[in-house]
Amino acid sequence: MINIRHGIYIYNSLTNKKQKFVSIEDRQVRMYTCGQTTYNDIHIGNARFYVVFDTLRRYLVAKGYNIDYVQNFTDIDDKIIQKANEEGITTQAIAARYIKRTLEDLKNLNVEEATVNPCVTKEIPEIISFIKDLIARRFAYEKEGTVFFEVARFKKYGKLSNKKIQDLEAGARVEINENKKSPFDFVLWKPAKEGEPSFESPWGDGRPGWHIECSAMIRKYLGDQIDIHGGGEDLIFPHHENEIAQTGALTRKKLANYWMHCGVLTVDHKKMSKSRGNFTTLRDVAKKFPYDVIRFYLLSAHYRSPLEFNDDVLKAAEQGYKRIAQSYKVQLEKYEFMHLDLETYSTQIFTPEEEAYMDNLDRLLEKFFKCLDDDFNTADAISVFFELTRIVNTYINGQLKNLRSLIQLVIRGVDHSLFMADTLGLAPSLSARARVKDDDENIGVLVEARTAAKKAKDFAEADRIRDELAKMGIVIEDTREGVRWHRA
Repeated sequence: MINIRHGIYIYNSLTNKKQKFVSIEDRQVRMYTCGQTTYNDIHIGNARFYVVFDTLRRYLVAKGYNIDYVQNFTDIDDKIIQKANEEGITTQAIAARYIKRTLEDLKNLNVEEATVNPCVTKEIPEIISFIKDLIARRFAYEKEGTVFFEVARFKKYGKLSNKKIQDLEAGARVEINENKKSPFDFVLWKPAKEGEPSFESPWGDGRPGWHIECSAMIRKYLGDQIDIHGGGEDLIFPHHENEIAQTGALTRKKLANYWMHCGVLTVDHKKMSKSRGNFTTLRDVAKKFPYDVIRFYLLSAHYRSPLEFNDDVLKAAEQGYKRIAQSYKVQLEKYEFMHLDLETYSTQIFTPEEEAYMDNLDRLLEKFFKCLDDDFNTADAISVFFELTRIVNTYINGQLKNLRSLIQLVIRGVDHSLFMADTLGLAPSLSARARVKDDDENIGVLVEARTAAKKAKDFAEADRIRDELAKMGIVIEDTREGVRWHRA
């Protein structure tokens, strides 16, 4: 019996240790990750973050959880305004363009859509309300149209990044402003500059600061407290630290029980970033390597580890991925054919040898989940996936001569492989499973139509349908028990 409900242990950036995952509500997970600032295409480093948390979501679903997953788009920002001015178009047009392109990129990477993708400009009332409540609780103050969060009043500030206010130096990742009570206070609302987009507020026309948007969106869509907050490790300070302060000041609750941070991609062992100019967009990488290979590469290392980016490592990933894809091609041909005889053999009692093989396959599936249970170790999970694929191929290539054993074991093995690949979001399983399911339905309709044509003595139509099925590689057999079909 396979047990995929082992305890999950996550490295929590808030406590700096692995902790057993316990959701706030039974079998329900509320998760938020910080999304893209929409002024350019996503780069391959951004893609890692998206793929990692998409896979985490798939894994939690496979473990039996329901997921509410919110991932925002920042659609108003200094860089967006600059880009709009350079092109002579509106910020809305820039944001809409790159939101659309980002969603296209994510679809190509087989990243499932979030439950909600809120945009800052659509959430202004909630953001203003959040700021007003912080002012009312005396955690924020207004000066000449700018509203600041008063860091000194939040006594737990620095608990995520392990930074202490007294140890920070002015100017180190903080915005210098003479209107601040302290150099570490950060902006919740900023007044509009001439010609910039703005929104009405009690403090004058302006727009939100960066940090407040996430706190407001989380509260609106997921509530005061969530299970998992994710992002890149570069967001720990100041962005996530400031989120914790804002929400904690208002709700007096922990914003998230578990904080998960993804390691950076490096180029020549230096962090990839748009500010450094050493980034490569996902679309440019996809001109050289298929999206399936890119996803496989992004999952090939533990999510908290840095991952080096260059053509050589992508080529190595491509070779590994091709081994899986080729194995699938062989497996699925047998799998689809053997399902025709599954009912005949499924009720028979296994021999001790067959039971041992079945147990081995089931142990590998359990081992796969244990890898993911241990702080979401996709690298080790992929190794188990390779091991299972190798064993199933051994069965297919004739180690087992007994037809009953071969049918049962290949079907069990391929089902496990499909389940693993679905969990990792690797396209061979999804395309194969979808193809088998959809084609079977379409083929079934055609077979029934041919049978109906023969009963109506419309032999020309029956022959036409048979020829159409033949072009699809389907062989029709008219037997005493009825029509059977299989792939040639």
